[in-house]
Amino acid sequence: MISINTGFRPDPEIENQLLPRSRSEVPAAELLEMTPEMVAYLEKHVPSDLDGWELVVQLQSLLFSEEYLGIVYDDAANFSAAEVFAERRANCLSLVNLYIALARHLGLEVNYQTAKVRPTWNRRGELLVVSEHINALGRLSPNSQYVVDFTPEVQLQQASAKTISDQEAEALYFNNLAVEHLIEGDVVKARDTVQHALYLDPELDIAWNNLGSILGRLDQVDLAEYSYQKAFWLNRNNASAISNLARLYDGKGEEQLALRYAGAVEAYKRRNPYYHYMLGNSAFEDGEFADAQRHFERAIRRNDLEPDFYLALGLTHQEMGDEERGEELLLMGQALRTLGDQRYRSSQSRLRRIDNRSILRSTSAGIRVEFND
Repeated sequence: MISINTGFRPDPEIENQLLPRSRSEVPAAELLEMTPEMVAYLEKHVPSDLDGWELVVQLQSLLFSEEYLGIVYDDAANFSAAEVFAERRANCLSLVNLYIALARHLGLEVNYQTAKVRPTWNRRGELLVVSEHINALGRLSPNSQYVVDFTPEVQLQQASAKTISDQEAEALYFNNLAVEHLIEGDVVKARDTVQHALYLDPELDIAWNNLGSILGRLDQVDLAEYSYQKAFWLNRNNASAISNLARLYDGKGEEQLALRYAGAVEAYKRRNPYYHYMLGNSAFEDGEFADAQRHFERAIRRNDLEPDFYLALGLTHQEMGDEERGEELLLMGQALRTLGDQRYRSSQSRLRRIDNRSILRSTSAGIRVEFND
């Protein structure tokens, strides 16, 4: 949690200015619409007597096998189920749209599930695009579930899972589409689209953060400030919102306030073991092995059960000439990875069967933006 008091309180009058007032103002995304071509494809390739786990396995083959649809990953493919079926490419949310549409048509019980992973940052000009994750959670019986995931190698951060509604997934779709419009430079379209997301899910903090970024581009500084503050009010771990506020206050010449917010974000990051892991990786790539060692050791002090920290530190010691210590750390990391049977691990299989005692590690999905000076 970020330690800062913004003094923010939601203001219904301001939000009435920012959000659509009725569902009729929000276009229907039709994320799960089944086309005649999709129905015909299932009828051709799914035997009518398949059910349960065998049906789940067959559906996975249809999506990923080259002899069938062979869906490939494309981060920019923010599509509906029908569009993925036609284009044969998808990002994580789009893939789940297609999977859920097909699975429900076949009578399977399946829902969207958000999954918190180690964030990845992609720089696009002055924008930092922070990608998160979503997958599909299905139920075969009270004690048998399964997870379908486009990227089984994702590294998860914490043991928490959250199934979300179709409407919340639609909000994520509009949020992600708004970011794509912003990257393309269509700021007005980006604003309209993220407002659609917030009408569908007013508590989607990443969408409030994105709205702030968009309004800032439109020189509506006061509304941008409100949007960032609302994002942080909804999620006290939203470092992007506080970073964006620091930048906003710096632009307004409010230097002390900007420094206070920037300091709060920096303190938050320094408590985060994955922040130190990221810094360690950067130092390692630059050949600064002593710095890398310090950061990996700090990461381990903050989370001593993460195998990748030990593996990275082991490789660093080997680069520094300490083969024996490096080997010890590598073995420790490998042992932790073997013991961590509740984690998602690297695998060619995008389908995992679990029971009701399994712990899934999850919580938010979509993309958000920060400004990069």
